[in-house]
Amino acid sequence: MRRILFGFLSVLLFSLSANAQQLKSPSEFLGYELGSTFTRHHQVVDYFRYVAETLNNVKLEEYGKTNEGRLLQVAYVSSQNNIDNLDNIRQNNLKQIGIQAGEGTNDIAIVWLSYNVHGNESSSTEASMKTIYELVTQKQAWLENTVVIIDPCINPDGRDRYVNWFKQVRSMPYNKLQTAKEHNEPWPGGRPNHYLFDLNRDWAWATQVESQQRLKIYNKWMPHIHVDFHEQGINEPYYFAPAAEPYHEIISDWQRDFQTQIGRNNAKYFDKEGWLYFTGERFDLLYPSYGDTYPTFMGAIGMTYEQAGHGRAGLGIMNDEGDELTLKDRLTHHTTTGLSTVEISSKNAVKLNTEFRNYFNTSGLKYKSYILRGGEDKLSSLKTLLDRHEIKYGMANSTSVKGFDYQSNRSGSTKTSGTDLVVSTDQPKGKMVKALFEPEAKLVDSLTYDITAWSLPYAYGLQSFASTTLVEATPTNNKKPATLTNVDKSAYAYLAKWNHVKDAEFLGQLLQNNIRVRFSETPFTIEGKNYDRGTLIIVRGDNKKLDNFDASVAEVADKVQRELTPVKTGFVDRGSDFGSPNVKLVGKQKVALVSGDGTSSLSFGATLHFFETQLKYPVTVLDTDYFGRTDFDNFDVIIMPEGWYSSTLNESTMKKLKEWIRGGGKLIVIGRALGSFASKDGFSLKKYKSKDEDDTNKEANLDSYETQEREYIKELITGSIYKAKVDNTHPLGYGYPTSYHTLKLSDNAYQLFKKGGNVAYLPKDAKQVSGFVGSNAAKKQGNSLVFGQERMGRGSVVYFVDNPLFRGFWENGKLFVCNAVFLTNKR
Repeated sequence: MRRILFGFLSVLLFSLSANAQQLKSPSEFLGYELGSTFTRHHQVVDYFRYVAETLNNVKLEEYGKTNEGRLLQVAYVSSQNNIDNLDNIRQNNLKQIGIQAGEGTNDIAIVWLSYNVHGNESSSTEASMKTIYELVTQKQAWLENTVVIIDPCINPDGRDRYVNWFKQVRSMPYNKLQTAKEHNEPWPGGRPNHYLFDLNRDWAWATQVESQQRLKIYNKWMPHIHVDFHEQGINEPYYFAPAAEPYHEIISDWQRDFQTQIGRNNAKYFDKEGWLYFTGERFDLLYPSYGDTYPTFMGAIGMTYEQAGHGRAGLGIMNDEGDELTLKDRLTHHTTTGLSTVEISSKNAVKLNTEFRNYFNTSGLKYKSYILRGGEDKLSSLKTLLDRHEIKYGMANSTSVKGFDYQSNRSGSTKTSGTDLVVSTDQPKGKMVKALFEPEAKLVDSLTYDITAWSLPYAYGLQSFASTTLVEATPTNNKKPATLTNVDKSAYAYLAKWNHVKDAEFLGQLLQNNIRVRFSETPFTIEGKNYDRGTLIIVRGDNKKLDNFDASVAEVADKVQRELTPVKTGFVDRGSDFGSPNVKLVGKQKVALVSGDGTSSLSFGATLHFFETQLKYPVTVLDTDYFGRTDFDNFDVIIMPEGWYSSTLNESTMKKLKEWIRGGGKLIVIGRALGSFASKDGFSLKKYKSKDEDDTNKEANLDSYETQEREYIKELITGSIYKAKVDNTHPLGYGYPTSYHTLKLSDNAYQLFKKGGNVAYLPKDAKQVSGFVGSNAAKKQGNSLVFGQERMGRGSVVYFVDNPLFRGFWENGKLFVCNAVFLTNKR
């Protein structure tokens, strides 16, 4: 029997080996030497299909499409036996950590290799083809106890944007000079996706379709190793693990140690070839939304590998040291580290599984439950995010709870009710829950690569408590009734609340359907119910020309899932009647959005994404190339995202813009764009300067070269959270309480206006509630503007010092933008 079985296995292995040897290499299949040109996405898809169709030990799975319709797929590469039992391996992996019910153990290493999250870091997709070829033709032994999952291109839209541009402008042969056109991408570059989001910052927030679709398949597998392949500046040779400090405190000693083991294995191959590399610098493991941190917080060994090159390198470039860096070099280095990682994972498959299981013990976490309280829409938005990560939640039972109070930023107590959402750490993904919900991430080093605060209770504007005891909760789902509308054909008007972005979406849909809408600038009481400022009022008499008024309003309300309250009269019990000057008609706003050179592509993309996918309201995109020649009278609102507009806003354009504002136009300025208006003629905006900055006799900086970087961070704010005061009697503040937690991204600070319009501001004693703030930067924040409106003639300028649309995840800031577009400028 043993002889028969051995003979069968020998025949099988010989067959697989023979097929593998007949497999065309990427160069043979594509018809050009890999690295001699860039491969378009559809060609990469074709090669992976060819490999899967040729070999039985490779399986493809399509997991989605991009905004521009390009395919997203992964390849499973393993032994024939593992591929035949692929779903059992997957389920056993989930069972061993408690995500799937049942008993299961696993001794197969699961390694996920992700390529080209940044579109113009293009060598990695080329390397993905060489990597799969090497695995199936030369490294089959590693596949006996390893499943390798390869995503050849996370960001196909960005990659093709870069590749198509490069092919249009490249010299023949390619030009090595850094000043050549082929080494200098135009705006917006190939790095981001269709909506110009950085997908490497979107893992936790999952605002983009690529992230949302990828998380579904990632959560089906929960790999033990995840590598995110990148590129960096042309003078920085290669970076691989171990990562730099700070590490988030939930990262285990094993995860730290195995990063080092992987790094040493990579170094072995680089040392053999004499290739330069560095480790333990720059790329930390704190912010939870990277392609290395998110998998790490999900129990994997998450790592970033960075090859010199980026969007500048093209097919070949001369770096500052006089060495030529070619695409062939870059893809070879990435192939080497990818294979090295598979090798050491195969050698440690059993240990990987054992430590992976250990990671999911959450008994040592301080906070056991997070209790979240707020409007139904806010809780629903948070549930949607939790569902994407397959994190469990429920509604609280009635009990008393002690813990950390997010609103007061100190210990407190509360009584829970059935309307409170509970998210507990007593679940397999409890450590990710901690990372997303904790009041403040522990910082062992203030030099970080990204923001240092992101806590979801602040981001979603929820009253929250972190409890050290487990709070019982009843599981629930996030479904709403299909129909909420209460139609009354005898109603004088319909009323709808105003305190969430969904309410603004409803307003926008009404306006696009030519339904006239008003809003109240005063609180009022009618038919025994109280209504806040901003309440939408849809009066029958305003819509006499509209056929089927009730059905039309109800159709829009049901589509957006808004609840309407019909009232029989416009005569209120308290406040302003519906015909009062305090009840304003909302105009069908024509909105323009500035893009192009000088504009932050990320800020522009986040703004466009917000309007197109969340608010669902049309905007006209204008380019800075012709902004000065634009007829501004075609628009009611112009939005300038973060950027540097000194060349765009020359004297004649600025004069024209001010005339448009005084005539009734509304300019919305975000983040760094405020610098183009501060202290300019006709604008009251002024930068805040600390006493130290005003001191012209300040002593010279005598810090040593070694300590200058750490001294410089005294001037920085690296994404920290402050509690601002809000004037919610101002239309810009409608729908908010009297406080708001803002995400501050820089030390930029502006003085308060002397004539009012300070809608959100930091009080004199302002101090961050979470995140790092340098000592000098902190001095400038007290009595500084957060959001404000300046009246100019019949129009106004709305200033957002802090960007409420940053990366699309600060949900509680988005209504401010809606207020600015629809409700301000009404006097």
